[in-house]
Amino acid sequence: MPSFVDRPAQRYAGFRDTVTAEGLREVAHRISAIVGALAARGVTPAGAPFFRYLVIAPGMTSLTVEACVPVEEPVDLGDEYFTGVVPGGKYAMSTHHGAPDGLYAATAAVLEWGEREGVHWDRAETTDGEHWAGRLEVYRTDPRIEPDATNWETDLYFRLAG
Repeated sequence: MPSFVDRPAQRYAGFRDTVTAEGLREVAHRISAIVGALAARGVTPAGAPFFRYLVIAPGMTSLTVEACVPVEEPVDLGDEYFTGVVPGGKYAMSTHHGAPDGLYAATAAVLEWGEREGVHWDRAETTDGEHWAGRLEVYRTDPRIEPDATNWETDLYFRLAG
């Protein structure tokens, strides 16, 4: 069962793209590029990297997502990268233990739980899809240290309305 947590606003360096579900892996590869660009500027990440889901089209035909690495201060990485801020607030949080291929089911379980419990998410539903203020997958396990994906931990965060 998810728990409710307060998250402060979080600044990050990111890359945004609109892709199909199959394209998520390509966006995920940008995390290492962002970490490398930060390292080249002498900037240490301020936390675990994460995915931010912004817009999910009806039927998941496309997703607008960001690959993100937390930073303390805005940083200019040039090219396609930017600095953004995830809003602070109250979030529902659940931890997925295992490989990334289980994240879809873990996310569905949180959303179904929220539906049963009457949770109001900070999202707007429009003709082009669900627009989320704060929907994150935080990758707590460094695959360079733990290569066995069955041992990975990913925190799922969903911002509550109001």
